Amino acid sequence: MSHVPNSTTRQKVMCRLRAKTLFLLCSAATASLAVASTRSIPRRIATSDQVLVKSLPGFTNETANVNGIHLHYVTGGSGSPIILLPGWPETWWAYHKVMPELSKTHRVISIDLRGMGASDKPVAGYDKKTMAEDISGLITQLGYSDTYVVGHDIGAMVAFSLAENHPKQVRKLMMLDTSHPSPAYASLPLLPLGDTFGDRADDVHPYFWWFAFHQVKGLPEQLLEGRAGLEQDWFFHYMLKSDAAVDTTDRAVYAAAYSSRDAIRASDAWYQAFNKDIADFSGYGDLPMPVLGVAGPAFSRLKALLDTKAPGSTTVRIEGTGHFIPEEKPIELLGYCRTFFE
Repeated sequence: MSHVPNSTTRQKVMCRLRAKTLFLLCSAATASLAVASTRSIPRRIATSDQVLVKSLPGFTNETANVNGIHLHYVTGGSGSPIILLPGWPETWWAYHKVMPELSKTHRVISIDLRGMGASDKPVAGYDKKTMAEDISGLITQLGYSDTYVVGHDIGAMVAFSLAENHPKQVRKLMMLDTSHPSPAYASLPLLPLGDTFGDRADDVHPYFWWFAFHQVKGLPEQLLEGRAGLEQDWFFHYMLKSDAAVDTTDRAVYAAAYSSRDAIRASDAWYQAFNKDIADFSGYGDLPMPVLGVAGPAFSRLKALLDTKAPGSTTVRIEGTGHFIPEEKPIELLGYCRTFFE
């Protein structure tokens, strides 16, 4: 006599079948999403400093303990020293297109700032005056009495502070498309002006919404941990004239450098220190050394600052570039370096 399952048994069997089917469907969907995800992410792109430096013959990775922290820098070449200071959301690699040529006539030192790349990310010290102390300590430790200094973005702010607070260490100063925080920063609009906010920056009315976003403590780490490249891709597109100037490898390097909670926290702290930077700026005098501003979209803003704080300085505009001059116009930048750092 065959066994005929009762209704309770049949219900249990059907529940098990439905659960197994649901599990299989979810597994397939997850696998499909994983495949789609990996298709959109470059695979096997090496982003370590050890690998990157091998693409720059004659350069080496170095570290130094200065001002209570470890700084990472990449150096090569011989001759009078040029200090290269990058900004957000990049690392020392921002200057890789100009470093080999500069190294033919100079000792080149491209530095990961406090909170950047392989340098330490302490809980404090992200005002530009303290960050300049880091660079001053490194210059002293390397045995240089004075240096040529180039700064871009956050690095330009640090370079300006270094020149103000340690003028004897800066023979000549070059600032790229960024000014030091000043009282004008407090007047930046919360909302974009009219219809000027699009997918590319309006050179006359740029909307710096990320200045405010990076003021928030804790939330950016939760949103961006493991996926800093999302914000970076938007930012690069917004601030570049040509997306190709910061290529797939570059973006992988920068995404890897900023995707940890500590890296996000530290880089946000550069922005959270702006009020302190503005207060320091109010006590600064005129810069005594030759100063050159090289700008793209920020020409008028950079010129206004240098006309005030560096009498006799020159500010030039490179046409056809966005914010990232070392990547977008490396040949033009090298031309100005050769002329200015003679």
